[in-house]
Amino acid sequence: MRLATFIPPDASEPLAGEVRGDEAVAFDDGSTVLARLASADATPADGPAWPLDEVALLAPVPRPGAIYCIGLNYAAHAAETGATPPEQPIVFTKVPTAVAPPGGPVLCPVVVGRLDYEGELVVVIGADRTLAGFAVADDVSARDLQAREPQWTRAKGAATFCPWGPWITTPDEVPDPEDLRLRTWVNGELRQDSSTSDLIFGVADLVHFLAETQTLEPGDLILTGTPSGVGMALDPPRFLAPGDVVRIEIERLGAIEHPIEAAG
Repeated sequence: MRLATFIPPDASEPLAGEVRGDEAVAFDDGSTVLARLASADATPADGPAWPLDEVALLAPVPRPGAIYCIGLNYAAHAAETGATPPEQPIVFTKVPTAVAPPGGPVLCPVVVGRLDYEGELVVVIGADRTLAGFAVADDVSARDLQAREPQWTRAKGAATFCPWGPWITTPDEVPDPEDLRLRTWVNGELRQDSSTSDLIFGVADLVHFLAETQTLEPGDLILTGTPSGVGMALDPPRFLAPGDVVRIEIERLGAIEHPIEAAG
């Protein structure tokens, strides 16, 4: 099942439902994606349907309670930054207001001059700390702020710095989340081409590590880290600018694509 939140054509209020083939089908009981995650209700959507290319996809859970992120969790990415692979997961957070729809836009604040992309596999938490599904995200990063501020809240958590979606794919459709191809393009140029098999800490390890201290709730997100090929590691470094378009695709999970715009 692919759980989605979307705005139908000629409507202003979002609906939740299921992406089935080339259609977005609403839940007939009016429930939200978050409510379905909390109840573990897997009843198929049976409400009105629209062609998928006619709806506007939003973040599946527009305001997660918590967004956990993992740093240096791909072996090749650690190597390209010159870092020693960590002995345990490096955890930081984004604030809920960082969430943006899968189609963006991502807004670059005036204070940021070195904006970067990070294509990532997202783990979505369900009821009783279960694994509810997977999605695609961009851990948008302000490298200049990240380099000079020991806490990364501003560098990683600015408004729109977490576009994700396009939907939540339930685990029954993902036989092995640690064997998925992940690719990122900037303006059509392939920048990241890796596999989640390069993860240092796998999905179960990350959930267990966080659950040792955190109260994981339905709808919480875990961004599992980015592979090699980020802009800051290129020679010379290549950062994002207004007008650029970032596309991130993960095998079996779909793709998100969003433009970069200057913040007003």
